[in-house]
Amino acid sequence: MSNIVITSDSTTDLGPALIERYNVSTIPLGVTLGDKTYRDGVDITPDDIYEHHRKTGELPKTTAANVGECIDFFRPFAEAAKTVIHFTISSEMSSTYNNTCLAASEFENVYVIDSRNLSTGGGLLVVAAAEMANSGLEAKKIVEKIEELKANVDASFIIDSLDYLHKGGRCSALSVLGANLLKLKPCIEVKNGTMGVGKKYRGKYADVIKDYVLERLGDGSDIDLDRVFVTHAGCDEAIVNSVVELVKNTLPFKEVFVTRASCTISAHCGADTLGVLFVRKHPIA
Repeated sequence: MSNIVITSDSTTDLGPALIERYNVSTIPLGVTLGDKTYRDGVDITPDDIYEHHRKTGELPKTTAANVGECIDFFRPFAEAAKTVIHFTISSEMSSTYNNTCLAASEFENVYVIDSRNLSTGGGLLVVAAAEMANSGLEAKKIVEKIEELKANVDASFIIDSLDYLHKGGRCSALSVLGANLLKLKPCIEVKNGTMGVGKKYRGKYADVIKDYVLERLGDGSDIDLDRVFVTHAGCDEAIVNSVVELVKNTLPFKEVFVTRASCTISAHCGADTLGVLFVRKHPIA
């Protein structure tokens, strides 16, 4: 049995089934609504955020796990003489990585990995590390391999509305106006640890999603077919199911996972956001 524990913050969006399957422990980020702060995925859900926004027009504030919380999180593993490999959301998007590194310095054998990603872009790395640990690979080698793998993660999302990104200060009012007038659905890509706008699709969301999936997957020649994530933020079940079937019919992935975006991710992108995330065989330029 491996002495290595794989952990992450709550933004990796693996969902209960995969967290149990790979025995991943997670530390929640904070989500503040009004004058109360909640723990992502513990005592607040994305639907709570959407309902609050619908009633008040306000978006929550998301906060990193602080150093003290991270120390408390790592302590039981240290006391059990476990080696920890911990994943965080991109350091370009949150101070979580820095706080976690400060906490990790209090212990021996705690490795902190900046995923340079978010949502199941980081989740793909967590699963890869867990499988390496299960195969008997030592911690330092796992960290080395994950550092190399980070550049191969293909993470993107189609967003139905730019309202949440605008209110969160991540895009301009002019961009929102233009997108609404032209009925554009932007593809948000994660590259070099940050989010940027890729291709802009035009049309109904259900139609755009199909075009997006087919273009991202292509002929699959440069894709690792072990697994793919279909991750969404409260999309209609029929749309999610149609994407899963399209993915399965397009490329022979060994496993297709469907997960729901966490509160932290949902607070920035809003409902009706969906992404197909996977690992390529070579680094993405």
